Amino acid sequence: MAVWAVPLLLTLVVGCSGISSAQPWRDELATWSAATRPVGDLLRLTRTVDAATGAYYLVVHAWTGAFGDSVTALRLPSVLAMAGAAGLTGALGRRLFGAPAGLLAGLLFAVLPGTSRYAQEARPYALVTLLSVLATVLLVRALDRPGRLRWAGYAAAVAGLGLAHLLALGLLAAHAVAVLTFAAWGPPSSGVTRESWGRRLRGWVLAVSAALVVLTPLLVTAQRQRSHQLDWVAAARLADLAALPGALAHSGVVGGVLVGLAALGATRSGRRGLLPGLCVLLPVLLVFVAGLVVPLWVPRYLFFTVPFACLLAGAALAGPAPPAARELTRPAGAGLAVVALAALLGLPDQAAVRHSHGWPRSATVDYRGAAAVIAAGQRPGDAVVYAPRDGWLFLDLGIDYHLPRTAGERAAAGPRPRDVLVGEGRRDRADLWVRECDRPAGCLAGADRVWLVIAGRHDDPLTTVPGDKGDALRAGFTVEQVHPRPGVTVALLARRR
Repeated sequence: MAVWAVPLLLTLVVGCSGISSAQPWRDELATWSAATRPVGDLLRLTRTVDAATGAYYLVVHAWTGAFGDSVTALRLPSVLAMAGAAGLTGALGRRLFGAPAGLLAGLLFAVLPGTSRYAQEARPYALVTLLSVLATVLLVRALDRPGRLRWAGYAAAVAGLGLAHLLALGLLAAHAVAVLTFAAWGPPSSGVTRESWGRRLRGWVLAVSAALVVLTPLLVTAQRQRSHQLDWVAAARLADLAALPGALAHSGVVGGVLVGLAALGATRSGRRGLLPGLCVLLPVLLVFVAGLVVPLWVPRYLFFTVPFACLLAGAALAGPAPPAARELTRPAGAGLAVVALAALLGLPDQAAVRHSHGWPRSATVDYRGAAAVIAAGQRPGDAVVYAPRDGWLFLDLGIDYHLPRTAGERAAAGPRPRDVLVGEGRRDRADLWVRECDRPAGCLAGADRVWLVIAGRHDDPLTTVPGDKGDALRAGFTVEQVHPRPGVTVALLARRR
């Protein structure tokens, strides 16, 4: 079987295992809200917020239009993208270090808990990982045997990478150094002369320039949205660099093993390890340095560097092998044993990934449980109120997603509670949030029972609702039932008589 096929299939199997066990967290709810809008509304949304994720939302929009918006359907594109990334990792490893190293690199990538996490998340990180490895594979091919079609393919991959996540363009710094030093690490068969190296450099510059022309409108729009989009991110610290391997692997032990193997591979592989080494170090350092000044440092944004660390690890596990030996020989038993050991060490974290998503993992919100409480006790004419409504928890989206939505489900469960405080809906606002009515007491006037959904655990939830909304609820209602769930409390309020 081809070197790329085994890692691809293994990632597909592992990624599909328990894919719907963890309920969607707040970022995935944002994906659902955006991707299930009409295309016109989706494009208007990207002019307000989330422009950097707009292309991914369009992909998921097309996918859900064909396959629905269940948890499995929302996440399956990420599984497919991550499987493709694993296959391409094996193929690139075969090209750089030989077939055994490529196979071991792809297998190691497949068994990382972090790979499962982002394969099972309806966010763009798996797609970014696929495109980063694809762009690097196409760069190597174009440098090996330059041609217009090859440079055009590379330019398209770079444009796609930027459309999927702008911070991933830090990979271009690694590509730039790789192009400039190609005579040092490229294959002897390429016959690099000063003139042919100049043609390669011009081809790369033109390809990147074409991609950046495509990305310029997105760069401008995303810059305007940055302060709102990343207002929750703290400045980077030196300790963040030390914690990065464990954060990316979603396992401190496995992350440490990967770093150790990658360092050994970089030492053993010599000039052949230059390209993957650059693809790990330069994007991380660029984002870290920028994050010292501008809040940008979020570990999951750098997951696209993990396949390149696995390539170096695969080179270490396979041992010395001539890169020209592209046929798959039997990889060293010790190498397979180390991959198996990494898989075993990561099993607890694999289970944790399938138990809950969220960031951090301990701060999950049980949207599904809260919706189940409402569905079990709702009556016709009930209302629902959320607090808070303007943050990143998306309590309203979580309840909307898990309450019955199809005609058949609604017929069986009865009408859903009315969101009576909505003054302007999120589609009308081209936003992820609604605008609530200015006079809550008047908007609540027709409701005899209200389901109050409030963030956190509260024994007396009415006392914690701020502003005019809290005043209107306290003046008009009393608490009949309180149902605490992880990260959220649902209370049933009844009209004072």
